[in-house]
Amino acid sequence: VQLVESGGGLVQAGGSLRLSCAASGSAFSINAMGWYRQAPGKQRELVAQITTRDNSTNYEDSVKGRFTISRDNAKNTMYLQMNSLKPEDTAVYYCNARGYQASMGWLREYDSWGQGTQVTVSS
Repeated sequence: VQLVESGGGLVQAGGSLRLSCAASGSAFSINAMGWYRQAPGKQRELVAQITTRDNSTNYEDSVKGRFTISRDNAKNTMYLQMNSLKPEDTAVYYCNARGYQASMGWLREYDSWGQGTQVTVSS
């Protein structure tokens, strides 16, 4: 399963950005999708996640109330609306998807990552 992110860029503090992640491939289902970020010198961290079973969401504490994760199931696309951006939100943002894919008559689990998109928030 391939993931392609878009929507990153440079924005001033207080501004907004919307990230998109499109999933493609053959014979796959998605259990959960999420956004992670990694700032220079720091570990990759989960920002927000959404499940497909009941569209439940969870957020990292520092983004609660500012970021909103959503999905368009028909398009296999996930979004992250980021409002009230802060300089500390600056990072490479990665899309992640987990689920099952049929291959040669078997179902196998997959855990796919996008290439990352840079988000830079200036003060």
